[in-house]
Amino acid sequence: MKTSRARGHLIIHIILIAGIAITVFPFLWMIFTSFKTLPESMKIPPTILPESLNTESYKYVFDVLPFAKIYLNTVVITVLTVLFQVAFCTMAAYGFARIEFPFKNALFLILLAILMVPGQIFLIPQYLIIQNLGLTNTIPGLFLPHLFSAFGTFLLRQFFMSLPKELEEAALLDGCNRFQIFGKIMLPLVKPGIVALVIFTARFAWNDFMWPLIVNTDPQKMTLAPSLSLLKGQYATNYPVQMAGAVLAVIPMIIVFIIFQKQFIEGVAQSGIKG
Repeated sequence: MKTSRARGHLIIHIILIAGIAITVFPFLWMIFTSFKTLPESMKIPPTILPESLNTESYKYVFDVLPFAKIYLNTVVITVLTVLFQVAFCTMAAYGFARIEFPFKNALFLILLAILMVPGQIFLIPQYLIIQNLGLTNTIPGLFLPHLFSAFGTFLLRQFFMSLPKELEEAALLDGCNRFQIFGKIMLPLVKPGIVALVIFTARFAWNDFMWPLIVNTDPQKMTLAPSLSLLKGQYATNYPVQMAGAVLAVIPMIIVFIIFQKQFIEGVAQSGIKG
């Protein structure tokens, strides 16, 4: 019995290791390619490790693009998007989960309907609004359409619904108002969900490609994702340069995930719990 159980654990671990290898290998290939020369990156059969650590691709990225400015734009937009989405989504989720008000279920169904249609449908109305406000080629124009998230509201609603109602009843008996209950009691208890939303939102804002490309044409107001597309040549592609830009773009997201991975996994695991 113990032998068969040990064999089963071994098979599971082998499958998991194989899955990790398949997942990590493209990322390692990207890093290794960023240190290769162009002829070396196009060699057939290809080599995995570079012959030497060539950093010219990284220097070229900073020479061609105002990378420091682009990085700053992306950081500012990501931080603002995360802050506003967390603020609005937590309040909306608490309202839908814990407060009774007219047409509550109908409004929540409308919210869910937003999740059922492709986001590209909203691009033209959003662009017309930003254009009429005179916010094209501006930083506010990049993050204003993303201040609220239907997905974030749905995610946090699941957390609020999983909390016992006795907490609120006891707080109301102690003289707390709704804002005190929300800020001092409920928010600390849904911290894993908030961290999960922060990571999802930060990843979306950091990697957003289509909206910045539509609303901005000024390179000084561009973000990372559309800027990296400029590294592709018209007639040929310098793969080490593209990989170098991708490595520089992905490093902050990896750092954020490493720091908050425990809360992120806990938040995703608990997001399906209902009270």
